[in-house]
Amino acid sequence: MSGNGSGQQDVDIDLGGLFRAVWDRRVKVLLATACVAALAFGAAKMIAPDYQSETRVLIESREPEFSSSNQNAPTGSDRVFDESGILSQVQVLRSADLIKQVARNMKLYELKEFDPSADPSAVSDLMVMLGLKKNPLEMPPEERVLKEFTSKLQVYQVEKSRVIAIAFTSKDRQLAAAIPNEMAKVFLSLQSGAKLDTNSEASRWLEPEIANLREKVRDAEAKVAAYRSSSDLLPTGETTNFATRQLTDISSELARVRGERANAEARAEGVREALASGREADTIADVVGSPMIQRLKETEANLQGQVADLSTTLLDGHPRLKALKSQLEGIRAQIRSETRKILSSLENEAKVGELREQQLTQQLNALKAKSAQAGEEEVGLRALEREATAQRQLLETYLARYREATSRTVENATPADARVISSAVVPTGASFPKVMPITIVAALATFLLTCIIIMLRELFSGRALRPVSVGAERPPVRSRSAIAAVAAVDVPDEKLEISPALNDAIDLPPLAAAEADDVRDDPSGEAPEPDFSIEAVADHLRQSGVRIAISVSPGGDEGSTATVMLARLIAEEGRKVVLIDLTGSACPTRLMARSAQLPGITNLLAGEVAFTETIHADRFSDAHIIPQGDADPRLAMRGIERLQMIIDALTNAYDLVLVECGPADEGAVGKIARRDGTEIILSAPAVSDERIVEVLTGFGEAGYRDIVLMTGRGEPGPDYPDRHAA
Repeated sequence: MSGNGSGQQDVDIDLGGLFRAVWDRRVKVLLATACVAALAFGAAKMIAPDYQSETRVLIESREPEFSSSNQNAPTGSDRVFDESGILSQVQVLRSADLIKQVARNMKLYELKEFDPSADPSAVSDLMVMLGLKKNPLEMPPEERVLKEFTSKLQVYQVEKSRVIAIAFTSKDRQLAAAIPNEMAKVFLSLQSGAKLDTNSEASRWLEPEIANLREKVRDAEAKVAAYRSSSDLLPTGETTNFATRQLTDISSELARVRGERANAEARAEGVREALASGREADTIADVVGSPMIQRLKETEANLQGQVADLSTTLLDGHPRLKALKSQLEGIRAQIRSETRKILSSLENEAKVGELREQQLTQQLNALKAKSAQAGEEEVGLRALEREATAQRQLLETYLARYREATSRTVENATPADARVISSAVVPTGASFPKVMPITIVAALATFLLTCIIIMLRELFSGRALRPVSVGAERPPVRSRSAIAAVAAVDVPDEKLEISPALNDAIDLPPLAAAEADDVRDDPSGEAPEPDFSIEAVADHLRQSGVRIAISVSPGGDEGSTATVMLARLIAEEGRKVVLIDLTGSACPTRLMARSAQLPGITNLLAGEVAFTETIHADRFSDAHIIPQGDADPRLAMRGIERLQMIIDALTNAYDLVLVECGPADEGAVGKIARRDGTEIILSAPAVSDERIVEVLTGFGEAGYRDIVLMTGRGEPGPDYPDRHAA
């Protein structure tokens, strides 16, 4: 509690005083707790105990295994009971007819427990005389028993199951167990009787329907036979008639004859071309396969061998050589003659095939007309067959249902769709009252209530309030490190002072002088200027453990150069860092890569190179770079959705993945940056304050809340002589 005013002093609650007040009155608290616990214990002992027992029934399909409905189903398979079906069975167990049947079977109307109004007390009679209570004896005895029975009964579905629990509470142990068992017995009997009545009614209804269907089936099948005979539609299979089958055979034969004719013509043409061109006959398959040609070729080979043998010892004019050469010419003439005979044979074969094709074509045309007529006639036949089939299927279904219903009209042939899985047993302990739980709850409630009353009295009396000195302590303020260059565009109560013009442009309040950490570091009491240098950004990335950072350079190559210097500085600190060049000018590639023709990110997105072939070492540091590459940018943009997977894979091998996007806007950055876990760096050396405000506002409207601003440059180190110049 506190107050604000010129003449009032702030106060606060003294929690220690409250607990001391309770401790000072501990004797009274414990005494009250003990008294109430004793009273609760005595009252619970005096109450007549109630006993409860429970029977559980499983709702399941219990069709006879020989029934037609189970012929195609697995043995013991249960019919699916939905939620409403189970709840309907619960309502059946709570129905008045079932309860009345149980009451009659067990003669509950003779027990005083179920009809306490039959012997009313003097107080009850007095209230009835004064008109304060309706005379319970005006109700029929059966209704009074039903009302009392319902108040002691609980029927509910066990959660996420097809089990129904029947619980009953009674003063009598034996009765508490007997009534749920009797209710389950009556319930199963009612279900079985209902199924028996249903089967009897079904069989009576099916008898005339079956007789009528038999006549319809007989008439439909007679119409099919008469139509088939009159239309000359002879069946040759399940789906074709004689005309269609013949048409199919002729078509197949015609295709075969055409193929043989074409083959014969091709072979004859081959022999003809060989003879015309003077090629050797043994290059033609039909000629080589002829037995006559084979014998002649053997003779020719023998003669050639003899001529070759004699040529070594005799001159060309020798009579013997002349004779052999003459024989050789004769053999070759015979080969040519035999080849021409083979050609004539093939030509004759082609002509025979052509004549056979013409005959088959004529037969095919005639059969087409006949088949078309048969198809039209089959339309009427199919309609009659469908009608006959439908009538027969309906008749068979009715006959099966009739046989099944008739077999179930016998008593005990239709079991109920339920069975008892847990019978009620005589309870050994009372369900109410639970003496110890009642005593413990009463004691705890009394203890807490007395403690609360004591505390409230202390508060209202003012003894638990203590004054608070205003101005004794300063309200806590958030400390901020130098790299809090995080430009929180959406948080107006905490923004950084970048420069007077920039500060006014984005409505940033000046850095609070009360920030304890900054003031403590500055002896003069003035807040230090924010540090947006490359070194400060590197320290921030290292301390915050950032794994993915995306750099945007609205100033172009100058910002990209600063990003390269940031990567080298982080690598200099011993961290593994890789820079991905997504700029259009390829500035990071020129500064870090050993060659501008190295494969890079565009080649990887285009699928031209492997992943490991795109990672290269920096020329002047331990950092690595994935250069721009030399692939077609339009082809690479088709695989831009793979870039996020590439960045995720790199985080497994590097401490920091730095993506340089150049002068990209928030829409382009949104394609590769996640909202969470990715740091956005605004690399803006030599960029105007107005341009910085514009970029920060755009990213803020796109949903990026924290953006690290980097405007300074580090001094060149001894190991990197061109670092500043880069």
